[in-house]
Amino acid sequence: MHDIRGSTTDAECIPVIDVAPFVAGGPQAAQVVRQIELAARDTGFFLVTGHGVPPAVTARLYDLARAFFDRPQSWKVGQGRGTGIDGGMAFSPIADEALAATLGIKTPGDYKESLNFGPRLKGDQWPDEPAGLEQAFHDYFVEMERLAGHLRRTFCAAIGLPADYFEPSFEGHLSALRVINYPEQEETPLPGQMRAGVHTDYGFMTILRSEASPGGLQVQRRSGEWLDAPNIEGAYVVNIGDAFMRWTNDEWVSTPHRVANPPGEAKGSARRQSIPFFLNPSADTVIRCLEPFCSGGQQAKYEPITYGDYIALKTRQAFRKD
Repeated sequence: MHDIRGSTTDAECIPVIDVAPFVAGGPQAAQVVRQIELAARDTGFFLVTGHGVPPAVTARLYDLARAFFDRPQSWKVGQGRGTGIDGGMAFSPIADEALAATLGIKTPGDYKESLNFGPRLKGDQWPDEPAGLEQAFHDYFVEMERLAGHLRRTFCAAIGLPADYFEPSFEGHLSALRVINYPEQEETPLPGQMRAGVHTDYGFMTILRSEASPGGLQVQRRSGEWLDAPNIEGAYVVNIGDAFMRWTNDEWVSTPHRVANPPGEAKGSARRQSIPFFLNPSADTVIRCLEPFCSGGQQAKYEPITYGDYIALKTRQAFRKD
């Protein structure tokens, strides 16, 4: 494991963890588990290498989504706005979503646009252009499901649960794959407007393919200061989500993060595209304190809630216009 230290303390580092020994069942698997447990408790963020996701699958989705975003705005706004198809495509135009609202912070809509897909989520018909976009989403989704399965097993090992403990919760899961375009900011953003406002992710965990650019992902330190997340070619950023934090009675942390605006001098060179995979359990999964976190007289901090009810509340907050 390598720490990206900068000016941070040890507990505020974002570690880079090679998960290959765990995936392969090698002698260093226990060390991988320990590294992930420390990261989940300290920052809720870590980077993974050795994951085995084929670069070509990632590159194909990235390139085809970029081709979609390069189409005229007048065409894009007519795409992906319906909700009648399971596994259809959804398009969210610039400023349609304000993530900071989920933390009770009122801001203008985020300066981004996105394509969204989930096999069990509602969407619209896929566009004919660019050709192959739907298949690229499906192929990448399968790779993320595989990686997420490996990570779930590391979490179980870290907590002391059977390796398949979480698997029933992910039968019929509501996971979502999103490609986000952060365009050049030719005009000064509105007061309080960011590429993505401060928020925590709603679900179990997020696996992010990011890229280096001015105006990128920032993670909030416990001191309140903001730490620029490192970019390592081929690595994925992983972070704990709100639902998983509730499962662990807040011992594993879902950390606030945001995507900053590029500095003014970066105009013309700051376009950014990221691919987050949001791993979410099934709608009827009940989120309640896991027994290892409620033992020895420790009380659960939250009442049980189904994931369906929890995600509905968070989504209403993010897209509320009042």
